[in-house]
Amino acid sequence: MTHTSTRPRRLSPAEVRARLGEPEAMIEAKIIDHIDEHFRRFIAHSPFLALATADAAGRADCSPRGDYPGFVKVLDERTLAIPDRPGNKIADSFRNLAENDGIGLLFLIPGMRETLRVNGRAYPTDEPDVLARMRIETKQPELALVVDVAEAYFHCGRALVRSRLWDPASHALADELPSAGEMAAAQLGPGIDPAAMNRGLEDAYRKLY
Repeated sequence: MTHTSTRPRRLSPAEVRARLGEPEAMIEAKIIDHIDEHFRRFIAHSPFLALATADAAGRADCSPRGDYPGFVKVLDERTLAIPDRPGNKIADSFRNLAENDGIGLLFLIPGMRETLRVNGRAYPTDEPDVLARMRIETKQPELALVVDVAEAYFHCGRALVRSRLWDPASHALADELPSAGEMAAAQLGPGIDPAAMNRGLEDAYRKLY
């Protein structure tokens, strides 16, 4: 039997550029190499970011980070610090950064269409002075990520407008899915109680720090 691949063809960078055209000069000019006063205020109001890393082979990972607005600290105009709050302990980001220190951040503010992108290099730290600045409810993180900023710029809101992310009417889509516990139980196989999985998740959510 002849196997026919269903993978779409790969475009070269030149073909991609030919399809997209060139960016406007103003778009490229808005990319700067530091955190200015506007970026600083955006970060201070942001309770959520997506953090992207990749290992030495280029295998990528993107994970969510969230806390009270301003949980990411601006140490100076070229340096950020991100607390490592309790999570699943898989530590994909730390493992990747040990092999490849490149990092990409996408900051969001609820209700705002524009996002802030920051790219640079990162490494973990347990510096007491840095961790103390991230203390919440008498607890401070065991580790933090220090980001050396190389690029920072605002990204237009087309994606958030198209997705209707902040439109309350779109939030009803979540009701069409099984609960997280039910999905996890199905993936783990027979003998796993969905109700127990849901209770476990709720217990974890109550222990944020």
